[in-house]
Amino acid sequence: MRASASPLLPLLRSRLQGELLARVLLGSTPISIADLARDLTAPLPTVAREVSRLREGGLLVVDKQGRAQLVSANETNPATEPLRQLIAVTFGPRQVVPEEFGDLSGLGELYIFGSWAARYEGEWGSVPGDVDVLVVGPVDRDDVYDAAERAARRLWREVNATVVSWQRWSAQDDPFLSEVRRRPLLKLSSGE
Repeated sequence: MRASASPLLPLLRSRLQGELLARVLLGSTPISIADLARDLTAPLPTVAREVSRLREGGLLVVDKQGRAQLVSANETNPATEPLRQLIAVTFGPRQVVPEEFGDLSGLGELYIFGSWAARYEGEWGSVPGDVDVLVVGPVDRDDVYDAAERAARRLWREVNATVVSWQRWSAQDDPFLSEVRRRPLLKLSSGE
């Protein structure tokens, strides 16, 4: 079955292509094709084909190190930096938010909700104006807002963080959280 284009960036062939580009272009180190497949929860042959297409198109570089094939951005291609910015704006939140929020002391769970999560899950609609992040656990709010500012700089869009306690998250009578749970909700990590 052929994957359809993502509402986040319909120029790309599929959500997998967008996620793969986000992981490689926004990551700080080369990654093996096997690790890409694991991180993206996609079949290894599918990821290998996509990497091959992007390498042949001059966007990625593949270097063999032993048995591993390490994938990185082709920094000599003049299209790489503009593509990196475009991918950051569209597919970047799934990569950047865990990197910026993941080390918060007391973090229990981390989610993206709202319009970006809806587009990620395939709902068509207007372009998300921001990224809504839900932080669950006894975290320092100043640290959360610092993480949101760092993520916003990397994503070229506002990042709004909402902090809730475990008790509030577990309760079923909170109207706001009931609505958050009813709509697309992308779980990024579980902490402590």
